[in-house]
Amino acid sequence: MDVFGHRLKVMLAKLCYNVKYVAPNEGELMALLDEAKWGSNIFLGGWTKGDGGDAPVMEPATGEELGRVGRAGVSDVAKASGVASSAQREWAALPYNQRAAVLRRAGDFFNENAEEISTWIVRESGGIGPKADLEVHIAAEECFEAAGIASHPTGQILRSEMPRLSFSRRVPAGVVGVIAPFNFPLILSIRSVAPALALGNAVILKPDPRTAVCGGVVLARVFEEAGLPEGVFSVLPGGADVGEALVTDPLVRVIAFTGSTAAGRVVGSLGAQHLKRVHLELGGNSALIVMDDVDLEKAVSVGAFGSFMHQGQICMTTGRHIVDRRIAADYAALLSEHANHLPVGDPKSGQVALGPLIDAKQRDRVHSMVTDTVSAGATLAAGGTFEDLFYRPTVLMNVPTSASAYAEEVFGPVAPIVSYSSIDEAVALASNSPYGLSLGILSGDGLRALEIASRIPTGAIHINDQTVADEPVIPFGGTGVSGNGSRMGGLANLDAYTELQWVTAQSELPSYPF
Repeated sequence: MDVFGHRLKVMLAKLCYNVKYVAPNEGELMALLDEAKWGSNIFLGGWTKGDGGDAPVMEPATGEELGRVGRAGVSDVAKASGVASSAQREWAALPYNQRAAVLRRAGDFFNENAEEISTWIVRESGGIGPKADLEVHIAAEECFEAAGIASHPTGQILRSEMPRLSFSRRVPAGVVGVIAPFNFPLILSIRSVAPALALGNAVILKPDPRTAVCGGVVLARVFEEAGLPEGVFSVLPGGADVGEALVTDPLVRVIAFTGSTAAGRVVGSLGAQHLKRVHLELGGNSALIVMDDVDLEKAVSVGAFGSFMHQGQICMTTGRHIVDRRIAADYAALLSEHANHLPVGDPKSGQVALGPLIDAKQRDRVHSMVTDTVSAGATLAAGGTFEDLFYRPTVLMNVPTSASAYAEEVFGPVAPIVSYSSIDEAVALASNSPYGLSLGILSGDGLRALEIASRIPTGAIHINDQTVADEPVIPFGGTGVSGNGSRMGGLANLDAYTELQWVTAQSELPSYPF
């Protein structure tokens, strides 16, 4: 592997807990994901034909068809919720250690089949190998963490004025609907599926149709092999109509949605109409404040990773570089140099930093935002070109704050740079956004940076790091149009996927004056 490839592996290893990338051996039999098991089927009480027929599984890097996956129709949602509602009661009644054992076995299956699963993530989602390894590693960790939460205390003894036992306890919500996106298809599915199952719920997952295998079929096969009882988990790849049916189904009590802010508004509105609890993890336009006392070369490397990792197709991507005016020109020049040297191409080769965007619609949207921003007065310092779905990492200087590539979520490999003259101006620039998902501040004085961060509304703060980070043990979520204030991950999953119930008990019937 070349020097760049080695450096990238080292960087990602630090971010994903020392995971090692192993290039896939395409000659090996792919037993877990053998298409004979799942091809053209959905997972609903076992593998069966969906009312939506089937659809091709496409590789964005080459346009090659990798197989065919089943598509669910609206009627499949009612079938799945009926099966899930019945199966959930028996699943919840099991001792916690039996549910935890299934989750632990699922984590083991992710690790044992990591190479095969990673290959699918690379080919179906367009992610590079280390990114795919990160997804599989975190998927396993999500299962292990969920297994632990199954044994968490379920309630509290409460004080009461009455001579009675009074306590609260957590009970499963029932049937949980999970709607997941294409960009990190495995992580953004399993992070809701695993804890919801561990806490005694049944789950219906609707993965993005563009990543229905690595975001859906993989989970179905893993939990099938791990011994999850039939009907407790269903996977229904489908379009917006299937998502709407899932949100409005009367047997589905909780919705966990990850996706764009625009789609999240629709999901939230539907959920409110049907009195559902809805957890919305939405878009972002995260700021990275770069102060003038940093090591410039390191700061540029951090900023490049934040903007260009997975082609910028991450909700936490660094979307705004807010740089001290005294170093802004040098920062932009070095960032452009990094961008120009990052290899872009088919991630199967293992020698690239950026793969393809997910489809032509997304590519055209990214390019339109770049050209519109240049027309608005920004300077194109690097990139701004593409071949097929491969978009070059792009750096924009002197960007007007009203331009689309700065003011909106791009979801592409674009790094807009603005400069500031004072800390108050930097705080104002970072705060002046409807989004509030993640924030990074690079500074020679970490405590000073933390004080500055406290003035900026955001769901996550990273001092001396870029904006993309997640772990199974942390409460993840955003503010503003980045989410509705709910959190998923760690002990926050208790609030996300259980109901809090009040119970009283006394030895004798009381006497009332009626």
